[in-house]
Amino acid sequence: MLTSKQRAYLRGLSQPLHPLLTIGKEGVLPETLQHIEEMLPVHELVKVSMLKTCDEDPKEVARRLGAAAGAEVVSVIGRRFVLYRHSRKLAEKGKAIILPL
Repeated sequence: MLTSKQRAYLRGLSQPLHPLLTIGKEGVLPETLQHIEEMLPVHELVKVSMLKTCDEDPKEVARRLGAAAGAEVVSVIGRRFVLYRHSRKLAEKGKAIILPL
């Protein structure tokens, strides 16, 4: 679980990022979770956007995808949200995000 200080730090890091995944009118598909599972070990922070045609609630989608992927929801702003999961692969290379205490 992230502290508010860690969450604020990750929000700052995620601000300049472009969304890596877009959820369309079909909503969350099994492929959506598969893509997030592939992206998290490589990026740690994943920004997702939802099109206006998607009828689902962004907070609920972020919560479901975060729980399914074992990731933390960093923020939900409008129709965009950010997920974070520590990556052992990046930590071994010395490129992982170091969270404040």
